Amino acid sequence: MADSPRKAAQKDHLFGPARSWRPGIAVRLSILFHLAAVIALLARQAWWPWVVTALVANHLTLGLIGMWPRSRLLGDNMLRLPDAATRRGEIAVTFDDGPHPEITPKVLDILDRYGAKASFFCVGEKAAAHPDIVREIVRHGHAIENHSMRHSGFFGFFGPAALRRDIGAAQSVLGGITGRPPHFFRAPMGIRNPMLDPVMARLGLHYVTWTRRGFDTIARDPAVVLERLSDCLAAGDILLLHDRLSVHGEPIVLTVLPALLEKLSAAGLKPVSLTMAMR
Repeated sequence: MADSPRKAAQKDHLFGPARSWRPGIAVRLSILFHLAAVIALLARQAWWPWVVTALVANHLTLGLIGMWPRSRLLGDNMLRLPDAATRRGEIAVTFDDGPHPEITPKVLDILDRYGAKASFFCVGEKAAAHPDIVREIVRHGHAIENHSMRHSGFFGFFGPAALRRDIGAAQSVLGGITGRPPHFFRAPMGIRNPMLDPVMARLGLHYVTWTRRGFDTIARDPAVVLERLSDCLAAGDILLLHDRLSVHGEPIVLTVLPALLEKLSAAGLKPVSLTMAMR
C-alpha cells in the first residue's frame, strides 16, 4: 500500500532525496566476473570447482578492499573537501562515536572558544539517549551526520536488509531530533562492503571518510595524535577525531583539540562543517 501524503511528507523530512547509484570499479568488475562464471558453467559444467574457487577469491578480495577505509574501489568516497572549499582555505574537523554526555559538551565549548565549526557523526542509539546534546550541537552551528544506529562490530558483514534497517533507523532518529536529515554517512571503523553504496543512494546519503586521523581512541600520548593530524596539514583536509573516551579511559580529544585548532589558526585555515564546505 502506498504511503499517505502525510507519511510521505514525514519521510521526506527525515530522509534526503534518493540519488542514482554508480557502482565502484571493483563492484563493476565483480559483476562482470560473475556473469563470466555463469557462462563458463553453462559451457562446461566440469569447470565448477575452478569457477567456485575463483568466485570465493573474488569475494575475499572485495572483503579486503572493504577493510581499506580510504579506498574508492567500492564506490564514491569523499577523502577531501571540494576544490571550492580548498580555495577558501577551509578544513573539516569531524567527530565520530558521540554524543558523549560529558565529553561532547566540553568539545563544543572548545570549538566555540576558537570560532570553529565541525561535523559530528553520531551513533543513533547514543543520540536517542542524549537528544538534548544533539540539539545543542546544532544550536552551536555544527552539523549532525550518520554513523549508524548501533555502531556494530559486525557492520561490515551486514547484508542489504540489515544495512537499510541500521542506517535508516539512525537517519530517522537523527533527523527527528534535529529536523534535518543527515547528508553524509561514515561506516563504523571505516569498514564497508559492496552492498553499502546502493543503500546509501536510496537514503540520499554520501559516503565520507578522512584525509587523516589521529587514532585518538587507542593512543595514550596526545602529542602523537596531534602530529598525525597536523602532518602536512593543508586546506581541503578532512580530519577525524572522536568525542568519547579512549580505550584507556582518557579524554584525549580534550587535550588534542585546542592544540589542533591553534595550528589551524596559525596556518590561516578555517574549520567548517561538511555541509558548509559544500556551498
